[in-house]
Amino acid sequence: MTKKLWFQVGIGLLLSLLIVKYFMEIRTLFKPLVIILKTVFIPLLLGGVLYYVTEPIQRFVERRGVPRWGSLIIIVVLLVAGISGFLFLIGTPISKQVNNLVASAPYIGEKIQEATDYVTNKDHWPPQVEEFVNNLTDSIQDIAVTGSKMIVTLVSGAVSATFTLILVPFFFIFMLKDHEKFAPRIYSLFSGERRTWIQKTLVDIDSVLRSYVQGQVLISFLLATMMFIGYLILRLDYALLLAILAFFMNMIPFIGPWISLVPALIIALIQKPILVIGVLAVTLIAQQIESNLITPNVMGKSLDIHPLTVITIILAAGNIAGFIGILIAIPTYAVIKVVVKNIYEQRTKIKDAATKTL
Repeated sequence: MTKKLWFQVGIGLLLSLLIVKYFMEIRTLFKPLVIILKTVFIPLLLGGVLYYVTEPIQRFVERRGVPRWGSLIIIVVLLVAGISGFLFLIGTPISKQVNNLVASAPYIGEKIQEATDYVTNKDHWPPQVEEFVNNLTDSIQDIAVTGSKMIVTLVSGAVSATFTLILVPFFFIFMLKDHEKFAPRIYSLFSGERRTWIQKTLVDIDSVLRSYVQGQVLISFLLATMMFIGYLILRLDYALLLAILAFFMNMIPFIGPWISLVPALIIALIQKPILVIGVLAVTLIAQQIESNLITPNVMGKSLDIHPLTVITIILAAGNIAGFIGILIAIPTYAVIKVVVKNIYEQRTKIKDAATKTL
């Protein structure tokens, strides 16, 4: 019985639960380590994203005989020039739109309040509708309170954010310089079949992360560009700000684009209600182009995750770890999937070899 798969899986689950239980009882001992990991995690994450975005450039120039130090200088110069050019081109429009948004904030707040008062006017409403609106209003108030707390947290974390921005270039340069040394240092600790398996698993993890990061950044850029062009055609206010928001929100698969749609609809409704139809049409067209044309060609079958699985993972990660959890949920799931798949393949290989021996 001990050789049965279900028995081994059950024992593994029981041991995992016991480990989690006893870890929770002594978690205070690990609090300094958790603080260190939280401090390093965000810079490491941003540095990793920059590495995967710029690694193709490094590979391209080094294939043409440029040494490693030369490729590092070229990438840093290109990044600085790209960021400076980007700020030079859109700095003034963004500044104007932000100032206009700040100036229009009282008017926008007044319109939102009028809409809220109209919706919450319960005269001659059926009881079911009144109950639904009450629940909706409570939810909106909870979201507003949560948003206010997040703003306070962001403001209070300005020093931490500055520290994070300082650390990002160090992780980024270190990854570009020594990225070939990471995997060998891990699998060199092992030997034989286990070493081969770990080496293959690390290669597969790197491939999945590279495909996800590079593909998601490119898809987000193309989708934000389409949204910006559509908003310009509609002459929607704050089109550039909304497109930049769409770029960052599109990093969250499936759910992100619809999150970025909400402020666009609010602006359209306040500016001219008929624009709501245009905003919905632009979003729908952009989503169809992205899902049917861009994503299949950019991502292909690299992740092979069902949309329902993606939504479930994102919602669970959001409840567990907040916005950061939402961002890293899909790549984390993809990495775990690769590891489990390789374990299964290795077990099958060992089982087949044992069967042939008998």
